[in-house]
Amino acid sequence: MIPRCGGLSRPFVGRLVGCAREPRQWERWLLYNRLSGGCSGCHWSEAQNMGTEFIEGNEAIARAAVKAGCDFFAGYPITPASSILHHLNARLPGMGGVVIQAEDEIASMGLCLGAAMAGRKVMTATSGPGISLYSESIGLGIMGETPMVIVNIQRQGPATGSATKGAEGDIQFTRWVTSGGIPIIALSPATVAEAYELTFRAFNLAEQYRVPVFLLANKEVGVTMESVDLDAVDLPPLVERRKLGPEEPLLPHGFDDPAEVPKMADFGGDRVVRFTTSTHDKAASLTTDPAVIGELIEHYCAKIDADADKIALVRRDLQEGADTLVLSYGITSRSAAVAVRRARAAGRKVSALVLQTLWPVPRAAISEALEGISRVVVPEMNMGQYNLEVERIAPPTVEVISVAKMNTKLVTPDEILEQGGLS
Repeated sequence: MIPRCGGLSRPFVGRLVGCAREPRQWERWLLYNRLSGGCSGCHWSEAQNMGTEFIEGNEAIARAAVKAGCDFFAGYPITPASSILHHLNARLPGMGGVVIQAEDEIASMGLCLGAAMAGRKVMTATSGPGISLYSESIGLGIMGETPMVIVNIQRQGPATGSATKGAEGDIQFTRWVTSGGIPIIALSPATVAEAYELTFRAFNLAEQYRVPVFLLANKEVGVTMESVDLDAVDLPPLVERRKLGPEEPLLPHGFDDPAEVPKMADFGGDRVVRFTTSTHDKAASLTTDPAVIGELIEHYCAKIDADADKIALVRRDLQEGADTLVLSYGITSRSAAVAVRRARAAGRKVSALVLQTLWPVPRAAISEALEGISRVVVPEMNMGQYNLEVERIAPPTVEVISVAKMNTKLVTPDEILEQGGLS
């Protein structure tokens, strides 16, 4: 990071002089200045071709948001997601963006919904207890077809749980987070580099499908520092929001085919735009007509379900002749990779499939990976949540083995090998 300053105040110069005499003081001041947003008149800018850096996943998420054009963030501090707020506070205001530390999580979601419908690219970040408070407003985001990114840096639950300990226990909670059961999109990174890539992709998906998109990271990814070259991360082209033209009919939820994604009309423009949490028609006018309501519900589902294969992001490592598949996601996929290497070194034929898209379920990719398989091992930092989805897809001839662990400790390669019958 490079600090750029339009003018140096006397206290600022005094700090520099003092820091020059004591290098460790200089390091402490740099850290403080970085997290607090810089001195008066300063802002931080991204340097070109930064090369390899040593950063945490939460910083990668913040920087990916900026890269994707995020210009509004609202959130409430919560371990282990708080540093996303800090990192964005050090970046967005100097770039014309807005960062708000709201009074609570409910207010944070309300601010984000309003900003998104007014044309901003929006993100918020929290952990499991915050998602509980987001729930009702997430339903409004789905009903109003509101593009936004919701980051959940998962920690041990339930309730307050262990605030500084990791888990991946919010998988099913995210899928069924609000009333109605409408499909959602959720991505799961395993590394700092993936946190960067998948955050960028989450913004694209939010804009493309007009939905809240979840990034389900883990405390171990969010606050663990890794060496990474963000410039080397392969990113797709940026997707921009499709907007209604001034001559087009004002139908905020207009579509001909149920899978079609409507164009948006921003609040604050030349025309009055309706936005409601109640059942409505294509013009967003309230309705109790069962046919109209059913058509809208079908649309909410179809626009995601019809493109499930396009939304699916997976990493395949399939071995010819393998009889066992290790299917994993998130931080546990790193232990799974080690377990697969050890099993192969011992002479076992084992395939691996890592899911980066959790919702909608990448059924086609899972089914393809299960061909010729007699056993699938599903390690998770919860009590077997995604294992349920694999059981629904696996043929009766395939044994599904859950390696479930939720005691704040990472699932180890040895546990995968032993409980998965690969040792």
